[in-house]
Amino acid sequence: MTTGPLVDPETVPEWLRPLVKVAGEVDSRTFTRFSPPEDLLTRAAAVLILFGERPGIGPDVLLQLRADTLGSHAGQVAFPGGGAEDGDDGPVGTALREAEEETGVDPSGILPVAVLPELFVPVSKFAVTPVLAHWHTASPVRAVDPAETAAVARVALADLADPANRFTVRRGDASWKGPAFAVDGLFVWGFTAGLLSVLLSLGGWEREWDTGDVRDLDVAWAEHRAANVARGGTGEE
Repeated sequence: MTTGPLVDPETVPEWLRPLVKVAGEVDSRTFTRFSPPEDLLTRAAAVLILFGERPGIGPDVLLQLRADTLGSHAGQVAFPGGGAEDGDDGPVGTALREAEEETGVDPSGILPVAVLPELFVPVSKFAVTPVLAHWHTASPVRAVDPAETAAVARVALADLADPANRFTVRRGDASWKGPAFAVDGLFVWGFTAGLLSVLLSLGGWEREWDTGDVRDLDVAWAEHRAANVARGGTGEE
């Protein structure tokens, strides 16, 4: 599928236009340094990056917390999405179907506005196509299947861009490091945080933050869960 805008950028809200306009000017290297080996068989997948807007809050994005019992990416925050299936109408169809199955969102209220380049995720060997969409008519969302999704949340872009909520995480052996967010009781890192970080910049929402604040991933995640429990939560939201 051709990447880039799916609609005239002038037809979307002004705050979303810069991101739609730039969608056709980026390639996979804008988002990741990973590319699949030539002999590796990847599986096609798509995620829905659904942007909405709420009075008094402003633009937001839909995220979900994956259940701790899942075999891969357990307990991580992610965009709704998953592997392509027969009958899907390309990445857009996959993204909309998965979002409805996982969060209960009504696809009729969603306008896909752009398709980003396919991105390789080494851990799962998925070739993931991010689909940007505008949630013009919001509908209730929830964790449809608790065995797959622990929680669903609309997170304000202003909160994601808040320097107080941003830092960098790295594995103990320093073999990998990347951006992270602690916002609305969610600890966001990995593929999702990397995408969000670039999108905040491309969309013109990014604020200067302390990129030198580097924390050990396991320690930061454990501290986040402990803090949630101390606030009366389960440690999972």
